[in-house]
Amino acid sequence: MTPPRVAIDARHAGASTAWGSAAYVRELVRALGERADPRPEAVPLRGGRGPDVLWEQVGLPRRLRRERFDAVHAPNGFLPLRRPCPGVVTVHDVAFEVFPQDFPPRTRAKFRALIPRAIRSAQRVVCVSRFTRDDVCERYGIDPARTRVVLSAPALPVGDAAPPAGTPYLLAVGALRAKKNLRRLVEAWLALRASGLEHRLVLAGPDAGEGAALRAAARGAPLELAGQVPDRELDALMRGAALLVHPSLHEGFGLAPLEAMARGTPVAMAGVTALPEAGGDAAEYFDPLDVEDIAAAIPRALGRRDELARLGRARAAQLSWERTAAATAAVYREAIDAGSGRGAAR
Repeated sequence: MTPPRVAIDARHAGASTAWGSAAYVRELVRALGERADPRPEAVPLRGGRGPDVLWEQVGLPRRLRRERFDAVHAPNGFLPLRRPCPGVVTVHDVAFEVFPQDFPPRTRAKFRALIPRAIRSAQRVVCVSRFTRDDVCERYGIDPARTRVVLSAPALPVGDAAPPAGTPYLLAVGALRAKKNLRRLVEAWLALRASGLEHRLVLAGPDAGEGAALRAAARGAPLELAGQVPDRELDALMRGAALLVHPSLHEGFGLAPLEAMARGTPVAMAGVTALPEAGGDAAEYFDPLDVEDIAAAIPRALGRRDELARLGRARAAQLSWERTAAATAAVYREAIDAGSGRGAAR
């Protein structure tokens, strides 16, 4: 008997970045393809020509109908609203609702117009943390019975490139935008330097509007804005850091801290949203709105370096893309059972 076939919108699977939905779909497609039990069969679709929204809402449904797929998975939130089969949508976070200033106007408008409707129409909603699940259910009135929490896993390859030489450094990873809360980190770091801390501060991530303000806030101190670095360089930065500090105000999961943990790099991070869920007992936590608390957590974490390295490796080892793939395949089977001929959006 032919196994059911699930189409995965895999347009971004070829991207090299370790972050976001690109890494999620790349690793998920790989792990689904390596399962011993191929049921249901996961078929990555790479997309077509034209604007993204045209493919998502017109081109993809046509292909689903033409090739008679049994279900479709939108790993980036943009599920076709009219489709010939049951749908699964993954929600990483709803930061576009909480920090709309972090998104260009057209992107923000697309997210607000389509993602809530996709969530409401899906037979199953995959959330990457319990925090995201609870946020989605409360914000959009979703029945929790239609949601499944499936954790992600570290995705950045561990390499052997030499870490940067020089004085020790603290590292923060992520786009330079408001929700990442990097200005308070810079303030905390400056206070520590005034008390004798020798570490420089390296921020690795594309400038999404905060770069100039961060440089000004550093007041001539050795702040390094590395920009968006290739995966190999990012891996080396993480392995060489004395501490990864993650002061973000809103995260749907928290891959950057887990990548550091996988390398034995100690982590200090905000104790809000999904971050404690991702890090468990393997991090030093702080109040991200309190500069003094951030500053106090950094030397505490540096003092626990060996302990946090051990706990972090153990935490990261609990997560794998093989487990994520197995749990996701189970969601596909549920969606097919729940939606085939009974309530799939048509």
